[in-house]
Amino acid sequence: MLEQSMKQQLKAYLENLKTDIQLVLSLDDSDTAQKLHELAHEIAELNDKVSVIEDNNASERKPVMQVVNPTKQTSMSFAGLPMGHEFTSLVLALLHSGGHPMKLEQAVIDQIAALDQDIVVETFISLSCQNCPDVVQAFNMMAAINPRIKATMIDGAAFQDEVTERNIMAVPTVYVNGEVFGQGRMSLTEILNKLDTGAATKVAASLNEKAPFDVLVVGGGPAGASAAIYAARKGIRTGVVAERFGGQVMDTMSIENFISVKETQGPRLAASLEEHVKQYNVDIMSEQRVNNIVEAADTEDGYTHVYLESGAMLKARSVIISTGARWREMNVPGEQEYRNKGVAYCPHCDGPLFKGKRTAVIGGGNSGIEAAIDLAGIVEHVTVLEFADTLRADQVLINKAESMPNIDIIKMAQTTEVVGDGTRVTGISYKDRNTDEIKHIELAGIFVQIGLVPNTEWLKESAVALTPRGEIEIGAHGNTNVNGIFAAGDVTTVPYKQIIIAMGEGAKASLGAFDYLIRTPAPIAK
Repeated sequence: MLEQSMKQQLKAYLENLKTDIQLVLSLDDSDTAQKLHELAHEIAELNDKVSVIEDNNASERKPVMQVVNPTKQTSMSFAGLPMGHEFTSLVLALLHSGGHPMKLEQAVIDQIAALDQDIVVETFISLSCQNCPDVVQAFNMMAAINPRIKATMIDGAAFQDEVTERNIMAVPTVYVNGEVFGQGRMSLTEILNKLDTGAATKVAASLNEKAPFDVLVVGGGPAGASAAIYAARKGIRTGVVAERFGGQVMDTMSIENFISVKETQGPRLAASLEEHVKQYNVDIMSEQRVNNIVEAADTEDGYTHVYLESGAMLKARSVIISTGARWREMNVPGEQEYRNKGVAYCPHCDGPLFKGKRTAVIGGGNSGIEAAIDLAGIVEHVTVLEFADTLRADQVLINKAESMPNIDIIKMAQTTEVVGDGTRVTGISYKDRNTDEIKHIELAGIFVQIGLVPNTEWLKESAVALTPRGEIEIGAHGNTNVNGIFAAGDVTTVPYKQIIIAMGEGAKASLGAFDYLIRTPAPIAK
């Protein structure tokens, strides 16, 4: 089951176990069950603190492997085979159940331990989903801390009947005590804020008490991380406030054009960015959405005020906006109604849920054609709909797509409507721009890949100048039209939205902000 090199690595990790753990198997006659049985016994052979118990009455859902600490009576379960992106989740579950310390602040551990209700968590995932492990690992850590929390990872491909019954069309999808809790990426902080209703108020109160920053970076993507590092290296008080660290990079599967790094994955790069930022004295405030900014000239204290949805307000002598961009939507009837019910934006995450079904990809750029190629290996058929009369993707990708028998490419196609039966997508309608004829395709999934929209809605009432497309207008030093406010990355007018360009722009904006600070007197305390 496991390659020898992987066994050696796992054996080294398991040396960190401090207490005995049990792998409790509930199996059926499936091929997945046989592989799960083999995996459990291979793990147990690597360390004498791990034992295997086969008990087909331990779980109604089969096949499943529970990781149990019999002393603390904690458990977390893996329904299906936890390989692919979820193998790391399994390794961490073994370590945390066995007493290896978690990389969590003590206050967070105490908050989890204080939850005084029974919480049954079911997280539906696909093994190719790069967002799913973060959610699975967050709930598993909670389950390892608090025995009243029981968490189960469920591979949707191995439990298709359950996926169909619950009408799950996107991963990760989380149920808590039988009710839908959330979909998509969720951090541990976000999860705790939803489960512990008083947590958000406490966090907002603590943010209000923070002293003013010299540089406050809004956004935690590549541009924001670069800006924070460059500012912190100047020895000035630096903060980062972001909804999630890593930004859209977290949704990028494969990165092959980041200079000096031959190949990496988005979540891995995002983790490296955060680790690098944490090497410096940077105050990172994650899971916080900014909703307004007031320039220093309009405040009584002379600082720029940054307001958060939580009700908190942060002050800074200078601000660097790096809120990035998000996937552009089609804005056609049915899109919002069937979002996560057949309309998806991440083929890597949700593609396996459409195994053997007919799908469409909207957009003929690199992202669209790459999505079609990836999906073609999973689904029955892919139709690419491109608005223009030519594809914008690299020729090597076009050649690959055109060589695949289950990919059709239709140009001059304007999507007009997403069609469904009230619970899920059943088709898509488009206008042939050559003839104005409306045509219909029956399918189960639609993957939208038509570019980016800058995250600047929260700036519409501010003095910061935006282009008609919503991008922040910047000068040569990353400066906006407002003194003390800078911007960097995909949210700005800089051409070519690339990770490496965003990083350079973040560094430039930070240097611009520092130059502004040394030439501008600090506000006088009142």
